[in-house]
Amino acid sequence: MLKRYFPILVWSRDYDRETLTSDLIAAVIVTIMLIPQSLAYALLAGLPPEIGLYASIAPLLIYAVFGTSRTLAIGPVAVASLMTAAAVGQLAQQGSPEYLTAAIALAFLSGLMLTVMGLLRLGFLANFLSHPVISGFITASAVIIAMGQMKSLTGIPIKGHNLLEQISSLLESYTAFNWVTAAIGLGTIVFLFWTRKRVKPLLKASGFSDRLADTGAKMAPILSIAVTTLLVFALGLNGHGVAIVGDIPNALPGLAIPTYDPKLWFEIAMPALLISIIGYVETISVAQTLAAKRRQRIDPDQELIGLGTANIGSALSGGFPVTGGFSRSVVNFEAGAQTPAAGAYTAIGIALATVFLTPLLFFLPKATLGATIFVAVLSLVDLKSIRTTFAYSKADFAAMAATILLTLTEGVEFGIMAGVGISLFLHLRRTSKPHYAIVGRVLGTQHFRNILRHAVETDPATLSIRIDESLYFPNARFLEDTINGTLAANRAIKNVVLMCPAVNFIDSSALESLEALNARLADSDVRLHLSEVKGPVMDRLKRSHFLHDLTGNIYLSQNQAFEDLRAS
Repeated sequence: MLKRYFPILVWSRDYDRETLTSDLIAAVIVTIMLIPQSLAYALLAGLPPEIGLYASIAPLLIYAVFGTSRTLAIGPVAVASLMTAAAVGQLAQQGSPEYLTAAIALAFLSGLMLTVMGLLRLGFLANFLSHPVISGFITASAVIIAMGQMKSLTGIPIKGHNLLEQISSLLESYTAFNWVTAAIGLGTIVFLFWTRKRVKPLLKASGFSDRLADTGAKMAPILSIAVTTLLVFALGLNGHGVAIVGDIPNALPGLAIPTYDPKLWFEIAMPALLISIIGYVETISVAQTLAAKRRQRIDPDQELIGLGTANIGSALSGGFPVTGGFSRSVVNFEAGAQTPAAGAYTAIGIALATVFLTPLLFFLPKATLGATIFVAVLSLVDLKSIRTTFAYSKADFAAMAATILLTLTEGVEFGIMAGVGISLFLHLRRTSKPHYAIVGRVLGTQHFRNILRHAVETDPATLSIRIDESLYFPNARFLEDTINGTLAANRAIKNVVLMCPAVNFIDSSALESLEALNARLADSDVRLHLSEVKGPVMDRLKRSHFLHDLTGNIYLSQNQAFEDLRAS
């Protein structure tokens, strides 16, 4: 039981010097990457930059104790930061104490929800968000985030929580455009894109090892921060309208007990739930992808606890909602991290940077951080997924397109709620009309296939119908109506065989429908039979009167039913 809830007890037993070395190297690389991201994502959430650093310390330490992924890197991410700004921005003014209080409460409530869901083993709830909806939401959010960075990249005071509001604000205030700010922002963007593709090959060609070359490439954001900060300081560009970060406290976060305000908690309850679910889906997806590469195991329910306690830790240390980041987790994996201890070492690195490096960031231009976010979120725009979904499933594409459109026009909360609603509607619509097939036996075999697709033999007096989904309340009447309609068109039928290899359960509504169907067929001198019923389904049917009242037989195989009924 202890090992289940405290995975650290499992991996720490075999921790040795070699593992320590690998984790430390990975921690150095991720720390270099996480410092600018933490600062940037805090600004994206509408919070002071040091809050991003605070949110990158305690969560990493706590996840090392409760998390099951060996390589997942927890911290601030773009989408969660945007959702935080959207939720808290409706309750308080950015920069006010009330804004920070609400952000901390949001992280705490989100963490509580995740932890309780984990203890109750409710990880399956994340399955109600389909991949097309998640992909569409992240793509639209990335567009909103990128557009929002125009404020930092151009000096134009853009406002708004959706794309339409942002464009309107841009057009109204375009005269505030600052050329110096734009030069810094554009130059940083070009530099970051160039280093992504060119630096690592150049370093490898110069004789550096693959790991050192990769580390050098990851230092590009740090280098851009250093260079632009020096430029602003040396040239006094802050006097020419270039916004700077300013004073950042060089101290570790203190204990921040979230204020219990029933009204505030009620207002942020839905945003907290959405951030929890979106964050968990992103976290578990990244964790399982990386674990599969090393044939490791991830416990989805324990991941809820790991992510939940990490968010509680973020709140108690004055941070905002965090989740597992894809880019930094991949970097952590490729850098050779072997255990969650790499995250703990990263937290130590962030703590040291918070204490000793923050005074050096006074002249850091916000345009540099805006460029860092802009480059990071562009990778989240998944046009390939949109094309693939359109070609494969028009229904899923409709859900994706609606999620994208509503997120862009109405905001992130409305967009994701609409996406969930559309996904559930499409699921119920599909399952209300389950796939079925009238089947016959393939010549010379004991296999039964759709009579419309294969050359098969049939018995004119027997209707063999294969049900390809479980039977429950949305589709119970559909099956009944389908069989009645087929019998009305063919009065020669004397037997109906329901072939049930894909039926995993039959709920009470479906059972009542089967009982009604059995009685109606009996009135027409038609017998109802079942074949290939799974054991658990049969066990439940035995608890009812259905089998006693059944006019026909239960057959182990469809071939047995076909032979028996044809002979009779």
